[in-house]
Amino acid sequence: MKYCVDTKENDNWYIGTEKFNPQAIDKSETVMFQGNGYLGIRAAPEEKSLCEKRDMFVAGTFDAFKDEVTELPNLPDILNIRVKINQQLFSLSAGTIQNYQKYLNLKDGELIRKFDWLIADQKISFKFSRFISMSDKHLFVSKVEIISKQNDVNVQIVSGIDGQVSNSGTQHLVEGDKRLFDDKIMQFKEQTQQSGIKFIFNVEHKSYIDEVLLNNKSNIKMNRRQIFDNYDVDLMKNQKFTFVKYANVYTSIDGDTEEDDISDVSIQDMKKNCLFNYAELLNKSIRAWNTEIWQRSLVEIKADDNKPQVAVNFARYQLAANTPPDSRMNIGSKGLTGEGYKGHTFWDTEIFMMPYFIFTMPEVARNLLRYRYLGLDGARKKAKSNGYQGAQFLWESAWPTDGEMTPPWGSVDIVTGKPMKVLSGFLEQHVTSDVVIAVMEYLYATEDKKFAEEMGYEIILDAAKFWNSRLEWNDEQKYFEIKNVIGPDEYKEHVNNNAFTNFTAYWCIQKAISIVGLLKNSEPEIYDELNYKLNLDDIYQDWLAKVDLIYLPKANDNNVIPEDDTYLQKPVIAVDKYQSTGGHAKIFKDYDLKEVDKLQVTKQADVLLLIYLFEDMFNKKIEKANWDYYEPKTTHDSSLSLATHAILASDLHLEKIAYKYFERACEVDLGTHLGKVTQGLHMGATGGIWNMVVEGFGGLRVLDSKLRIEPNLPKSWNSLQYQINWHNSLVRVLIDKNKLKISVMGEGIKFINHDKIYQVQANSKLELPISDEVTVEKENDNN
Repeated sequence: MKYCVDTKENDNWYIGTEKFNPQAIDKSETVMFQGNGYLGIRAAPEEKSLCEKRDMFVAGTFDAFKDEVTELPNLPDILNIRVKINQQLFSLSAGTIQNYQKYLNLKDGELIRKFDWLIADQKISFKFSRFISMSDKHLFVSKVEIISKQNDVNVQIVSGIDGQVSNSGTQHLVEGDKRLFDDKIMQFKEQTQQSGIKFIFNVEHKSYIDEVLLNNKSNIKMNRRQIFDNYDVDLMKNQKFTFVKYANVYTSIDGDTEEDDISDVSIQDMKKNCLFNYAELLNKSIRAWNTEIWQRSLVEIKADDNKPQVAVNFARYQLAANTPPDSRMNIGSKGLTGEGYKGHTFWDTEIFMMPYFIFTMPEVARNLLRYRYLGLDGARKKAKSNGYQGAQFLWESAWPTDGEMTPPWGSVDIVTGKPMKVLSGFLEQHVTSDVVIAVMEYLYATEDKKFAEEMGYEIILDAAKFWNSRLEWNDEQKYFEIKNVIGPDEYKEHVNNNAFTNFTAYWCIQKAISIVGLLKNSEPEIYDELNYKLNLDDIYQDWLAKVDLIYLPKANDNNVIPEDDTYLQKPVIAVDKYQSTGGHAKIFKDYDLKEVDKLQVTKQADVLLLIYLFEDMFNKKIEKANWDYYEPKTTHDSSLSLATHAILASDLHLEKIAYKYFERACEVDLGTHLGKVTQGLHMGATGGIWNMVVEGFGGLRVLDSKLRIEPNLPKSWNSLQYQINWHNSLVRVLIDKNKLKISVMGEGIKFINHDKIYQVQANSKLELPISDEVTVEKENDNN
């Protein structure tokens, strides 16, 4: 694997660089992002520099500018620290840099940058350290340590809150009061223009020489949208000057604070935290990372190369750092790592990130699904506005009650030169099924009856109502079909009977029929309540009449399932030169979207995604035939595609191909290409890394409510260990070259392995030999 950052052979939690590269600043800012789910800051340097993108976001604080869709506003910069040495402004673009190192400790969430700066016969040692607290979601702490190695020097520092920021030029915030509390704490208030969300930012500084606290008096300067404090210190040779910056952020929509109290609460919180030094606050945060994240999401890979372990640690870190703790919010497709997609939530959460949370932190998965429940009214309004019934879930979601947030226009057509209309918000309707898929997997894994009764059943039933109203009768063929959609393959617009869409719509209606039967027999009071809301008595009969008449594209004589009605009749071209590492769309250098639409070219896994998610519906011959057909036609221009291909290749025992796709998927963000990194990470791809390791190589799968564990350990790995929650028990899985070992803490579980059902008793272990049959298939893999 080739990563854009350095790794260490003896440290699975280190990503960094020992070379300052101005051309790669935006890449490192993204990859070394810091966050705690509530607050996120890109890894821009403390001092201003060219090519940087200074973004800070708080989850859920969406605002709209004029007639645009809402986006997360870029918030005032609390990171800034401007340093002068003997009146010379510190900048990495001036002087000479030696011993440069910048790295993120994924386990602790601490970012370190250190180097020697040589200028004007001075050699100054700098060390910048900072973290966003996992134990106090509002808190950010940074520190700079300065040592003059050759002479006595004068050090001047300007630090504070800089509100002169924007979202690529768009200004979302209106300036409020600025003031100083107790001659120590700077406070800055702002408010979003359209949504009216109030923000409070507080900063306090402490400075030391050789660990002795200095009694500096504040020297406050205020400008428009800015408040800074100024410090002037004379430093003797080899003395260490330490400057610590405490900052916090509060908003009027915080779930833990009343709106009227946020100013007082934020000040008291600042005073409390300033009683502790940097190391003490960092240790509190480290303990929270350990107990809340790492101890609950164990994944250990033993191999000669530790890059796969670094990749899965990176994925788990980013999922934790970008997942809001508040169920009124969800994970943006770029998380909090950049302005890409405006902070909006897509199907990425349900299909690519949700498995990680379902199996490791089910309460977080429940929150993410509750977000969809809170968005039911918006989904109903969308369905109604399009002439349908039930709930049509949003393609792009922001605040759950805001409605559809897909921008109407996208990039420029290379042929016409005009902006292309974004049709996903209208036609990419499979997201409604994707939400149901996540709900069902959560219920299978957790048996959370309370969630099902309070939210889950209603989501599923209302989604089925939408699909039922979406069906169109084909009188000639005598079946119901779904016309004019976009499937997961976004290169095919206005298609009829997309296989993924039709199959999942059929499956949704089937689930709804089963739920009605269950509730009528077992929970009549809940049924009556839902019947009153959704008119189930009438729609149930309609489901029964239609469900078996829904057209499901069937495999042809070559066992290939047509992606849609016309895909297999289109010309075939070689796509090798257009294949990417996720998200680069090289094909548009030669074709526009309308031309690509007429070719057998697939953007990302579509039929293959269907087979991966519903493999119990298809036999191995169909799975292999569709792999052979669609894999060479897929460009992987979506970062979501590579993980699905890796998992399917692993299922098919195509070990070399599976590992190649695994490496490429890990390189979506960690790779050396620059891509769209300024816009943020690909959060779905980070979820895909966990999926590939645990569901692919670890063989974990849920098939029609049943747990299957059927590993396919790569030859280059000595062992794999992971931990999941299943039916309220903690299950640890250990795989090595010869055996599969299942340990259960809690109630006993059942699982499937090579068509046999095994049972592990409560608080006990079971060991199985790795199947000889599978080993032979791996050895015969000539790909």
